[in-house]
Amino acid sequence: MSTRPAPPRPQDGTSFSVELADALDPLVLALDVGSTASRGGLHDATGTPVRGYRHKIEHAFTTAGDGTSVLDPDRVVEELARITDLVVAGPELRGRVAGVALDTFASSLVGTGPDGAALTPCYTYADSRCAPQLAALRAELDEAEVQQRTGARLHTSYLAPRLRWLREEDPGTWGRVARWVSLGEYVHLRLLGAARAGTSTAAWTGLLDRRTGRWDEALLAACGLEPSALGELADPQDPLLDVDPAVGRRWPNLAAAAWFPPVADGLGANLGSGGADAATTVVSLATSGAARVLLHEIPEEVPAGLWCYRVDARRCLLGGALNDVGRALSWVQRTLALPEGTDLDGIARAEPSPGTPAVLPFLTGERSTGWAGGARAVLAGVTADHDGPALARGVLEGIGVSYGRVADELARAAPGAERVVASGRVAQEVPGLLQVLADVLGAPVARADFKRATLRGTALLALETLAAGVVPAEPPYGPEHRPVPARAEHYRGVRDRFEELYAALVR
Repeated sequence: MSTRPAPPRPQDGTSFSVELADALDPLVLALDVGSTASRGGLHDATGTPVRGYRHKIEHAFTTAGDGTSVLDPDRVVEELARITDLVVAGPELRGRVAGVALDTFASSLVGTGPDGAALTPCYTYADSRCAPQLAALRAELDEAEVQQRTGARLHTSYLAPRLRWLREEDPGTWGRVARWVSLGEYVHLRLLGAARAGTSTAAWTGLLDRRTGRWDEALLAACGLEPSALGELADPQDPLLDVDPAVGRRWPNLAAAAWFPPVADGLGANLGSGGADAATTVVSLATSGAARVLLHEIPEEVPAGLWCYRVDARRCLLGGALNDVGRALSWVQRTLALPEGTDLDGIARAEPSPGTPAVLPFLTGERSTGWAGGARAVLAGVTADHDGPALARGVLEGIGVSYGRVADELARAAPGAERVVASGRVAQEVPGLLQVLADVLGAPVARADFKRATLRGTALLALETLAAGVVPAEPPYGPEHRPVPARAEHYRGVRDRFEELYAALVR
């Protein structure tokens, strides 16, 4: 009988994976903090997940009708520590794990005291309580100029209005905070005793000069903050220094591992899905969503409806984000009466109907392309004849059109894209939505036919340093969803109704 210990998930049936015995060294432990869970998994030098060596712990944002959206940062620290305990415990990994890479959801913010402990919750990208401060900043600053410097518009999902809100609404806590950090930095401070902000994490705050890679002091001044109150910056391929020796005692299999600065999950999702250059547009469909291309140059101009986040001195991510994708579909499932035997995938696959209600799916505000942080969802044209499936179809089409608006600006700014790849939880759970996307975009959409693309991309980023020259494995893709020409007129009408509602109701 074998004495080899079982991995954390011995019954892991994931097809895109490799057995540990066949994995190519060096291995990387990738950790991901998303909106609904923390995850971790081992990947080999080709970016292929190691079968069975993964774990997941669910969590949820605390939300309220006033725009609150927060998460307990110490809970996340505990989750990632527990995942690491389970994934890298076995003696069979001795000497094989060369690096640990971490991504988190973007635009996170935690205020810490002089001892590094959290004095605030983690404010998430969806917290919109700073809408009044956003309006004030837009009145004071030239927003177009800010966007060209930082690659980001002024918006409730970024940190400038949130920092001003905290300074104005809670001056006591503001005065006690020694440093404002991202969630990833906070995790590293508590687990490693050291932290630096990966450039992409800093870019997602909306406070980084996209050309120089330094904090934008003019915008910080508008928030009432000195650069010294923010974290030290590092390109994502530069490992952390001064990691506490206690880390190696807790996790002996990581004693010699390099710990890389945290990055934003959008970068991981793009790389993991195959979007390594401007030839591929990656459409992420998760709790929130995005459409992005990775450029190997820093563009001179950023389109008004998009963002442009610096990755390092030679790369940036150009795209647009949606607050509500999986979140909107979860709202549909818990709120609308869908007949027994009817699900969202079936509704998405059905032939479109001209009587479908028009929906602006802005449950927690709009990011791209209009950046209306205070926007809320709108259902229009609803009659007594409409039932749950009709309203659900309207939400699905509204999501599709929201992606279409981003894709239009991307096509003008980065016209070299040759394919569209969809990834994320919603792409797996509601594949029929990919047909809606294909019909709206007028282009084929292929699904990344594997899970945890973000984890994989975060591992690949570390492997650029640890396994330079190793060719990444080609992940599996499902069959393309091709646009149906007969539906083009329907979706032009959906887009027209969407734009009419938007012009009339969103400010």
